[in-house]
Amino acid sequence: MGWLKKLKYLLTSPKGNAQGVKNARPVTFGHVYTQEELDKEKLSSSLQQNIDTITEMLGFNSDFVKREFFLGAEQPLPAVIFYMDGMIDIQELDQGIMRPLLESYRYRSSGSELLKLLHSGGLITRAEKFEVSSFGELIPQVLSGSVILLVEGYSKAIVISCKGYEMRSIPEPVVQNAVRGPRDAFIETLSVNISLVRRRLPTPNLVVETIQVGKVSSTNVAIVHLKGIASEGLVQEVYQRLNNIDIDVILESGYIEQFIQDSPYSPFPQVIVTERPDKVVGCLAEGRVAIFTDNTPLALIVPGEFMSLLQATEDYYYKFYFPTFVRLLRAAAFLVALVLPSLYVAITNFHQEMIPTTLLIGIAAARQGVPFPAYFEALLMELAFETLREAGIRLPSPVGQAVSIVGALIIGQAAVQANIVSPLMVIVVAFTGIATFTIPQFNLGITVRLLRFPLMITAALLGLFGVMVSLLAILLHLCSLRSFGVPYLSPITPFNWQGFKDSLVLAPHWSRRLRPQELVQYNRQSMGDNQKPQPPDKSN
Repeated sequence: MGWLKKLKYLLTSPKGNAQGVKNARPVTFGHVYTQEELDKEKLSSSLQQNIDTITEMLGFNSDFVKREFFLGAEQPLPAVIFYMDGMIDIQELDQGIMRPLLESYRYRSSGSELLKLLHSGGLITRAEKFEVSSFGELIPQVLSGSVILLVEGYSKAIVISCKGYEMRSIPEPVVQNAVRGPRDAFIETLSVNISLVRRRLPTPNLVVETIQVGKVSSTNVAIVHLKGIASEGLVQEVYQRLNNIDIDVILESGYIEQFIQDSPYSPFPQVIVTERPDKVVGCLAEGRVAIFTDNTPLALIVPGEFMSLLQATEDYYYKFYFPTFVRLLRAAAFLVALVLPSLYVAITNFHQEMIPTTLLIGIAAARQGVPFPAYFEALLMELAFETLREAGIRLPSPVGQAVSIVGALIIGQAAVQANIVSPLMVIVVAFTGIATFTIPQFNLGITVRLLRFPLMITAALLGLFGVMVSLLAILLHLCSLRSFGVPYLSPITPFNWQGFKDSLVLAPHWSRRLRPQELVQYNRQSMGDNQKPQPPDKSN
C-alpha cells in the first residue's frame, strides 16, 4: 500500500503541485470587459493614458504590437501605432503608413501641422481611414486587422484599414456542382463573398449592410438585398431577427439559421443554403434576402420554401424541357428516398397479396435463410449505410472514398453471402441512398434521412396504414409551416399560377414575366412584354 500513500502525497502536497508549475509563467486574467464598459470609456487627450488603457486590455497577448515614434520635425508630437501581428499586410504597413509618418521630418513641419494634415485626409496613402472616440469602437478594429494611430493631445484614434491575413483562393463548388454554369464558390472571407455578388450585380440598388452578432466574437453579418425589389417588410423582419440574437459566439452561419427560423422544432429547413454566387444573385432578383456570415463559405437565403429547396441553379441554364424533367425526377426521388424502405417493410410483412405471385416467390427465395424480420433487416442496413456515409465524410478524402467503396461492395456482398440481409434489401437501401443524393439542398437531404426511420417503425407496426398516417402527418406539418411569413408549400398551396411556372416545372424565361407574388408586392415585372422569340416577318 506504500505506492498509494506516495500517490496521495503527490496529489495533495503543496510542494508537489508547485513543482508542476514552477517554471510556468504566472497567468493574470485581469478585468473582464463588457461591451457596455468599453463603450462608456472614452479616449483621452493624454497619449500615455490611452497607451496604458490599451496595454491593460490587450498587452498580455503575444501578437499585440506597439510602436512609438515622434510626429514632425519641429515641436514633434509623441505618437504610437497598435496592431495585431498576423492580421495586417506588413508591406502595406511599411510603405503606406509608417514611411509617410516617419519621413514627415523632411517637410520641416511641426507635429501639430502634420496632425492637421492627417486629420484632413493627407499624409497617409491608405484609402480607408476614419476616426473613433471610444474604446468600444477602437478595440474591435484592432482585433479585426486595422492599424490604430494615437497622437499626443488628440482625443480620437485614427483607424487605418490594413487587413492582410491569409485567405484561400476562390475554389470550385464542392457540394453544389454543376455541369453548366460558373465555377466559382464562396470562401470564408466576407469581403470576397460580397465582391463575387457585386461583380454580377453592378447596380446602385444592391444594398449591403453589415451588423455585428455575438457578444464575444462580434462576427460580421452582411444583409444583402436589391432595393426596389425585395419587400421592405421582409428586409425589416430579417434585421429584427438578427438583432434579437443574443449569443456569445457565432462560428458559422448554422448558428444564425437556427435563430431565425419560424418553426425551430421542425425537421424541415426553412432557409436556402448555398455556396454558389449565381444562386444568390438569382434569388436576390426574385426578391429574397441573402445573409452572409464572416468565416463561412456559405450564404443563407430567406425565405426558403419547400419548392425552392428542390431547385438547382443549373436548371435555368438549359432549355425548359430538360429542367422540367429533372425537377419532376427530383420530386419523385424525394418520395422514393423518404418512403421506399418503409413501403418494402409494409408490403412484405402485411400486404403480400399486393405483390405479383412471381415477384413474391422471388422475394421469398431471396429472403430464405435470413434470420431477421424485414423491418429489422431494413433498420440494420439503413444504420450501416448512414455509418458508412458518416465515416466517409469524417475521414480524409482519399481514405473516405476507399471506405465508401469497401463498405458498399465488400461488406454488402459479404452480408448477403452470410445470409444477414437479402439481396433485395441491399438494392432497396442503395436506391434509397442514390435518390437522396439527387436533392440539391443538403439540409433537406438530412431531413429525409431522419424521417425515414420513424416511417419504417410505423410500417413495421401498422403496415401501409401506418405509412399513410405518417405521410399525412408530414403533409399537415408542411402545410402549417411558414418561412418568414411565406407559406412553406407555396406556390402549390396556396396555388399561384405565375409561381407554379418556376416550381415543379420550369416555364421558358420569356414566359415568366412576373416575380413570385408571395415575395414581391410591387415592381413584380422582371422583363418587358412580347419577349417570346419569333421568326422575322417576311412581309417586311
